[in-house]
Amino acid sequence: MRFVETIKNIWTIEELRKRLLITLLLVFVYRLGCYVVLPGIRPEDLDALSNFTNKSGLMTLLDMFSGGAFSQASIFALGIMPYITASIVIQLLGMVLPSFQKMQREGESGRQKLNQYTRYLTVAILCMQAPAYLANINLQVKAAGAEAELGVWMIVFLTIILAAGSMFIMWLGERITDRGIGNGISFIILVGIIARLPGALFYEFTSRLPGSTGSQGGLIMFVVEIILLFAVTVGAVLLVQGTRKVPVQYAKRIVGNRQYGGARQYIPLKVNAAGVMPIIFAQAIMFIPITLAGFGSNENSNGFFAAFSDINGFWYNFVYFIMIVAFTYFYTAITVRPTQMAEDMKRNNGFIPGVKPGKKTAEYLDSIMSRITLPGSIFLGIVAILPAFARFFGISQNFAQFFGGTSLLILVGVVLDTLQQIESHLMMHHYDGLMKDGKIKGRTTGSAY
Repeated sequence: MRFVETIKNIWTIEELRKRLLITLLLVFVYRLGCYVVLPGIRPEDLDALSNFTNKSGLMTLLDMFSGGAFSQASIFALGIMPYITASIVIQLLGMVLPSFQKMQREGESGRQKLNQYTRYLTVAILCMQAPAYLANINLQVKAAGAEAELGVWMIVFLTIILAAGSMFIMWLGERITDRGIGNGISFIILVGIIARLPGALFYEFTSRLPGSTGSQGGLIMFVVEIILLFAVTVGAVLLVQGTRKVPVQYAKRIVGNRQYGGARQYIPLKVNAAGVMPIIFAQAIMFIPITLAGFGSNENSNGFFAAFSDINGFWYNFVYFIMIVAFTYFYTAITVRPTQMAEDMKRNNGFIPGVKPGKKTAEYLDSIMSRITLPGSIFLGIVAILPAFARFFGISQNFAQFFGGTSLLILVGVVLDTLQQIESHLMMHHYDGLMKDGKIKGRTTGSAY
């Protein structure tokens, strides 16, 4: 009953109701566009591309992020991932180039300049990815016996359509951020991931029915899979929300007749301050051997390329795990700066009880971050390679992607952020929140990447 009352409260708030309706409308437009097929692509071509996608773990992951548009040869086939790639590159340039660092410090005007550069870079990436995607369609449909008549001018024409489709998705995400529920780009990715869940769940259920081809364990095994999926999801939620609180005591200051400070506060240091970025960095590097091996025949590949082209193999997942742990420490060191935190506390007459202000405080905070980052990075690496374990125990390719990796962390993080947005609107209008304690902790960043 309390949940029903909360839904009524949400509908009562006019601003929140409008934002939710706008978000649903824009999501409907996005999902509708995922089924608009590119000109010149025939049904038999789609069947060949879909069969190829289902056989390749890498292509299945890309198809999940695009909400199925990749295997449907849709105008939205390239999805929002080129924009995310461009955003990551711009963020890295902001850590290296002084000119980009200056723009980051300029406030709103600097943010607009960086967004403009991100859009330009997105178009450049799309101009490279779209012809590669079309060439892949040509290759797969010809291998299946169909004829894909994609000449040079047709590829140029379709490249423009694919680039425009991805830019339109980016525009939808920005509208969701400005006029919808917020976190538009992340919400677009969330919709694409969730869109694949019912089909993957239904396929896994039917494959476990008695008499099905390759059925092992029956419905009992399916129930066990659902329980394990729930347990992994709970673990991902704890990973996203986990913090270590450091007490900070503020000294008393008397200015005139008023007293300032004297209270104790807490600094929440996140167990996983890097978010999903280590997985994205590591995954981008691990895709390089697969890409190089893809130019030749996979049957003739051996040694290094064979080991690192098998996403279910030991060496691929072992190196992937190690790189995630290393990138977690690297990205945490960049985003969390104990020296700056110590200076801010000293400037505001704050100190950690038992620790001298200044350098000692910075060293203390750095030691805490190092200790809590280790279990966070290990658990992040385990979550990232869980799909390989799921496939090893006979879970289908599509359903295994939901047992961990980028998809699960994005799904958990964006859902928590969205609930936090709704929670803030409810509390602002003096309504009870979605949770009993009135607090939902999302991530520190507003993006899924």
